[in-house]
Amino acid sequence: MKRTSVEEQVQWVLSYVQGGSADVWKENVMEELELEEVEYKSVEKFLTSLKKEFGEEEEESMKVAELRKLE
Repeated sequence: MKRTSVEEQVQWVLSYVQGGSADVWKENVMEELELEEVEYKSVEKFLTSLKKEFGEEEEESMKVAELRKLE
């Protein structure tokens, strides 16, 4: 994916984002990209934004799943 634009890479990542509040966030980001209201300088910057938005929830979910495995 090195030869694709940052926007194409972001859209590819977004294609895997789904479910609940993530769908709403995804639609907002896609609309902003389409209207050129937001521009990510790199995929890493986008991933930082994604982690900032959902990272803590994901960590919590993973810890809950680990606890369930122990039961």
